[in-house]
Amino acid sequence: MSPDLIGWGASAVLIATLVRQIHTQSKDENAKGVSRWLFAGQILASLGFIAYSWMLHNWVFIVTNTIILLTAITGQVMVARKRR
Repeated sequence: MSPDLIGWGASAVLIATLVRQIHTQSKDENAKGVSRWLFAGQILASLGFIAYSWMLHNWVFIVTNTIILLTAITGQVMVARKRR
């Protein structure tokens, strides 16, 4: 698979997730609602960007996107706990 295809795919997932979150928050008067898709999409996008960066041997983006992945997982866990 082409590295650029993975990079653009990850970008598309991230943008779609952000658009969905903006849509969700626009319906909430206090903008307190957090879409479950925000962190799920961020996790998928981060995994795609890590794979893309690995193929390019770009350690800056590998490390950066790994950290972003960890923050997304943390956010997902926190939201899941609050909704119980």
